[in-house]
Amino acid sequence: MLPVVVVHGGAGHIPKERSEKSTMGVCSAAQAAYFVLQGGGSSMDAVVEAVTSLENNPSFNAGCGSVLNIKGEVEMDAIVMDGKTLASGAVSAVRNIANPVQLARLVMDKTSHACLTAEGASQFAHSMGVAEVPQESLITEYSRMRWRKNLAPDANPVESQMGKMGTVGAVAVDIEGNVACATSTGGMLNKMEGRVGDTPCIGSGGYADNLSGAVSTTGHGETIMKVTLARLILFHMEKGQSAEAASDLGLAYMKSRVGGLGGVVTVDPKGNWAARFSSKQMSWAAAQSGMLHHGLYTGEHFTQNVEEPH
Repeated sequence: MLPVVVVHGGAGHIPKERSEKSTMGVCSAAQAAYFVLQGGGSSMDAVVEAVTSLENNPSFNAGCGSVLNIKGEVEMDAIVMDGKTLASGAVSAVRNIANPVQLARLVMDKTSHACLTAEGASQFAHSMGVAEVPQESLITEYSRMRWRKNLAPDANPVESQMGKMGTVGAVAVDIEGNVACATSTGGMLNKMEGRVGDTPCIGSGGYADNLSGAVSTTGHGETIMKVTLARLILFHMEKGQSAEAASDLGLAYMKSRVGGLGGVVTVDPKGNWAARFSSKQMSWAAAQSGMLHHGLYTGEHFTQNVEEPH
């Protein structure tokens, strides 16, 4: 059963013309992370590898491809958590950083803090030798088009709701049975400047504990925070529920209690995993026992051999 990695590319509505790139992106990220695990890498190494791959892919709302705030600028959040020690690192409202997930790991590894934000995170990045990138390098034409469309007085509220989805993430179990999670996002479409969502918040955007499992979430951040979705799912697992059942219970509670839609990837320390969502779609992929699994719609599940790295 071990090792295993499960990746998501964001819950919500994925336009048909972008669905293939989204599926390819999560499959590529899962395979890259799986090779890290096969090579003896830790679960933390694997989830950071997976999310870095997604941040570098302009098809996703994280890193390059992040949605824009009301001013047409990129502000990103990310978190990592180590299930062995409960160590965690996060960044929020960061700009000019190509891979916020890597900066979040540095916060965990190199500081005594759990989260750094905005200018303080930028100063820390500079002190760690993390190069700044031009903001324009993170902005795609697709993101700019959606930003402009939602500035209009007659903006479609459905499109605005879709813009609240998107976050990417991963969970993994390594050959030693240690779990980890990582989540990264550009946030909500046309959000207020300085808005921070669920992603960098422990227990909401992600949680990892060797005693129960690991979860990475995606969806409407404000509602995810209200129910601390990641921790809620692990609570159900602590009570004996499977990864799949616990995920469904957490998502159902969020929908019934606060009307929120979203999705999760979940693992337990034995390698049982789930990719579940209440939104219309969520691109996801999982690698385990030399096989790659992936899907986009509810009930959809494709399987193929893991491809060797080029």
